[in-house]
Amino acid sequence: MRTDIVKTYKDIHSWVGIIAGLALFIAFYAGAITMFEDPLNRWASAPTSITPAPSLARTPELVDKVLRAHPEARAAYTVNFDVGPEMPARVSWTKGNRRVPGPTWLASLASDGSLQVVQQQASPVANFIDVLHEQIGLPFPHNVSMPIMGVISLLYAVAIISGVICLLPSLVKDLFALRFSRNVKRMWLDLHNVLGLFSLPFHIIMAVTAVIFAFHDEIYTAQGAVQQIGAPKLERPARPDRNAPPPALEAVTGTLPPLELQRRIAQQAPGFRLHTLTYEYNAKEGRHGAIAGYDPRYGTRAPVYGLGEIDTRTGAITGADYMPGRQDAWFATVTSFFALHFGSFGGTPVRWSYFVLGLAGAFLFYSGNLLWIESRRKKERKSGAVMQTRATRILGALTVGVPLGCVAGISLTIAAAKWLPPTSPDLPAWHGRIYYCVFLAAIVWALVRGAARSGASLLWVAAAATAAIPVSSFASTLLGTGWSDNGATQLVDAVALVGTAGFVVMARAAHNRARHGPRDSVWAITAAATT
Repeated sequence: MRTDIVKTYKDIHSWVGIIAGLALFIAFYAGAITMFEDPLNRWASAPTSITPAPSLARTPELVDKVLRAHPEARAAYTVNFDVGPEMPARVSWTKGNRRVPGPTWLASLASDGSLQVVQQQASPVANFIDVLHEQIGLPFPHNVSMPIMGVISLLYAVAIISGVICLLPSLVKDLFALRFSRNVKRMWLDLHNVLGLFSLPFHIIMAVTAVIFAFHDEIYTAQGAVQQIGAPKLERPARPDRNAPPPALEAVTGTLPPLELQRRIAQQAPGFRLHTLTYEYNAKEGRHGAIAGYDPRYGTRAPVYGLGEIDTRTGAITGADYMPGRQDAWFATVTSFFALHFGSFGGTPVRWSYFVLGLAGAFLFYSGNLLWIESRRKKERKSGAVMQTRATRILGALTVGVPLGCVAGISLTIAAAKWLPPTSPDLPAWHGRIYYCVFLAAIVWALVRGAARSGASLLWVAAAATAAIPVSSFASTLLGTGWSDNGATQLVDAVALVGTAGFVVMARAAHNRARHGPRDSVWAITAAATT
């Protein structure tokens, strides 16, 4: 391949990576954590004092008492088939949704058969990190952040293509090269190439699916417009209006009990394991329902389940566009993109693989910026410049401040879940305040102190913030203000301890680099002192 062509693609790869790399670091780091959203929820959420869930056979009795005592539940209430630590109640209802979570109430039967209702104390921290992942850390409304995320994803795809083309001429020679020597730049380049090449399929999947997610609404609008040419107008099913006056009791009764609906759904969709069944009512559609569940033979539209619609009076499945194994070719194709992005196939091994690949992806973007800065330093030195330019110093500071601010902010807002009052209605806002205060403070600190002086100190901050997670588990339980869920606590705390050790090692390496690296490097304290 001609040298000038390779150089052109190398320039494209560098500049596109510089523009999109920091935002993608946030997306990948937060995305890796969301692979274990359920254990994190259990770690962060206060336990609920509710009696054990009654059997499915007794659920109609529980539902009848809920509908009579709590009219606000009549528009939509959910029967949970998989009762466990995340959802301890057989019946629940909420005024929120996935985008805007609201209070959720749980219902059970006390030992004397009386109705017991408590409010769930679910922590919003896992959902907050998921939003960070989706919106690459932007604190804007969803409809504003997603197009920006889409553009970043397109740049990400360009960086992948140009990076592969750059690597082709030296692919055979450098494929298994990982040279740990005094040439630090060569070592970083080898690491960057090896990680990028061996995780290439993962990055292609992420780039393609991220673009689809970002422009999801526009794609569906266009698809709907094409399908409706010359056809009668179709309307999407109305979602329950949580603020509408509750319907009369007679309007929501007369539906089949959960056990019977489960039996009829199993007949129509063998292999589909029912997770939840939501009974809904509105004046236009009357009584109907939504089901969620999974089939291990197929990927799912949501991270852990697929969705369907049913007639709660007959049990007939009336909508299967999002049900695993019952989709047409178009919806199955779209669902495959969701499954590949979420890792909602293959069980726990795939989730751990996505977690490791997500962290490796974040490191890939960090190392890309590092390589660009080192190359820039050499060019400036060859051109006679003694000091680094302002642009190089600012980029160096951002390369330190943005990733480490993200790491420290996420760790501290997770740790705060054990200390914030679980009954506070302002919990989501508090998690946002903690994260963005730490994130912005790290960036300002890096810009003021420079990459060399702030690098090691921010790594120590990231290590301390990550260590705060297991420390919070221990201290809050010891003081009697927190709680502990054995399985989730051990997993989350163990991962945090490994992360802490990693940041400590990196902090010591950054300290040595700042003191003993090349004097004219943007990472050298001696250089920072002269600027």
